[in-house]
Amino acid sequence: MIYLDSAATSFQKPDSVRAAVVRAFAEMSSPGRGGYPAAMRAADMVLECRTELQELFRVQTPEQVVFTMNATHALNIAVKSLVPPEGHAVISGYEHNAVTRPLHALNASVTVARAPLFDPEKTVAAFREAIVPGTDAVICNHVSNVFGYAQPVEEIAALCRERQVPLIIDASQSAGILLLDCRVLGAAFVAMPGHKGLCGPQGTGVLICGESAPLRPLLEGGTGSRSAEQEMPDFLPDRLEAGTQNVPGIAGLLAGVRFVRARGLARICTHERYLAASAAAGLRSVPGVQVFAGEGLFAQTGVLSFRSEKIDPDTLGNRLSQRGIAVRTGLHCAPLAHKTAGTFETGTVRASFSFFNTEAEVFRLVEAVEEILREKS
Repeated sequence: MIYLDSAATSFQKPDSVRAAVVRAFAEMSSPGRGGYPAAMRAADMVLECRTELQELFRVQTPEQVVFTMNATHALNIAVKSLVPPEGHAVISGYEHNAVTRPLHALNASVTVARAPLFDPEKTVAAFREAIVPGTDAVICNHVSNVFGYAQPVEEIAALCRERQVPLIIDASQSAGILLLDCRVLGAAFVAMPGHKGLCGPQGTGVLICGESAPLRPLLEGGTGSRSAEQEMPDFLPDRLEAGTQNVPGIAGLLAGVRFVRARGLARICTHERYLAASAAAGLRSVPGVQVFAGEGLFAQTGVLSFRSEKIDPDTLGNRLSQRGIAVRTGLHCAPLAHKTAGTFETGTVRASFSFFNTEAEVFRLVEAVEEILREKS
């Protein structure tokens, strides 16, 4: 199988990730639940993972790194910590349902800072106009999960600091690929999955909390600390980590983060961007294919959407699957992004590349699309 769906899950994991998960099952119990060796090994490993993430994202302390089930879990904590019921949020035009559905559940007033694809200047201008007095939070993904558009989060963060409005960054498509310096950005929260660019297992996620961010627990329960009290602890990470942690998952995430740091973000990102640019160039040469790609390597990451006037995206995706090529089709849990880009009625085919993909696989994707459309005509 040629796997081109890493924007959903990095299916191709380093061998060290699988080995770490198995080792955790064999050697570790739960941290904070005892002083015996299996519990202490788990506690040490969890702290090591927090520290690796602290260093990767340049966070002040490891305690600000909170483990979650996934990015959706992390975003729900962040959104509900900052936006009250019927509050006001400003979001980009490319947000995922993991942002828009929690806001809908809060009955929040939402202003969408709409801007064309791959136009950072107009994106910043749209946010500048949308952020008004009374805005409770600004929420922006670093990279669109549909189009790979790398949004100008540094400029948006500066605007939020100037207006004194807290910022939530959804780093689901950038963590482990693009540099995120939390000390410079000053975001209230940065949310990310463990199972995409960080190469960890499914069922892992991370929420990085700013030093002065308000913290509203999404769940209440045992933390292994202050057990006599009925209120959740008032300190991180315990305040946001109720219940038993996913120790095998965190062990795998630690191995994934170490893999990413050893290879280097620049090397990983350059490789993925090169593959996406090669795919865009090849697909543009196929008659009847519309490709959504920016100019130059820095406009987007390794996520590429396309569609054809000759065949609907779902059928094209199924035909590619029959040829052993895994892509994703439809609205990608991000209908707002498709409405902003004008692709809501059809959706797109999305190919998303990882460090493990090759140029030969890109060539095969282009060749297969050409074959399918030739058969259709």
